Amino acid sequence: MADESALRTVDVARESGYSVQQVRDLERLGVIPAAVRSSNCYRAYAPVHVQALRAYRGLAGAVGPVAARQLMADLWTRTVTEAAAAINAVHVGLARERDEVLRAQQALWAIESEAAHHGAVEAEAAHHGAAEGADTMTITELAAALGVRTSTLRFWEREGLVAPERVTSLRARRYDASSIGAARIVAALRGSGYGIPAVRDIIDSLHSLQDGCGPERVRPILVERLDRIAARSVELLRAGADLADVLDSLTPARAPAPA
Repeated sequence: MADESALRTVDVARESGYSVQQVRDLERLGVIPAAVRSSNCYRAYAPVHVQALRAYRGLAGAVGPVAARQLMADLWTRTVTEAAAAINAVHVGLARERDEVLRAQQALWAIESEAAHHGAVEAEAAHHGAAEGADTMTITELAAALGVRTSTLRFWEREGLVAPERVTSLRARRYDASSIGAARIVAALRGSGYGIPAVRDIIDSLHSLQDGCGPERVRPILVERLDRIAARSVELLRAGADLADVLDSLTPARAPAPA
């Protein structure tokens, strides 16, 4: 006897907002678990399939469709505890992106302050770096702070975007306050989709400090980046209830073995 509660492909498509073909494609990609096949070989879906597709839509808006597909496919193999940790990592990642853009804004304000007082950015940064060791970072520390690879920082250096000092006989890189600020702005610009030539042009204008033209170019870019991160955060929140339903369908966390 057929399960009257089962959903057809067309039902899932209507409830999720995807087309019938998209539902089939997303099933093939593992975004939703494979549907049960009835005796006549038709697909029979359950409400969790609709919830998973809605969750995927929100995740795609938050982290992009590729990352969302990978995350959803991975969730079905995890326990509730593991899956919840993976989703929490998405929230943490967005919060980190926002914090980095805010730090880039702070670096920009520092540059504007220097321009207002007709001071040199390099001289002020060197002064603070000498007075406060906490104002300097190694390449490893800065890469970790920005969420990029050390090879990315070396590439930015070769492209003239960031200029660290070289210290010790091994000529290790040391980033002072000025270089850290520049790196944060470069990271924010790259995250906003700007290519290397455009970033170089903007960074050069910041260094020139001519009539504040550099800061005026960067400020709206950073504001737009914050707005985009906020919109992505809203998409993730919108997916929250459906993600919770998906997690409810997973295997409970394994209890620790007795001592």
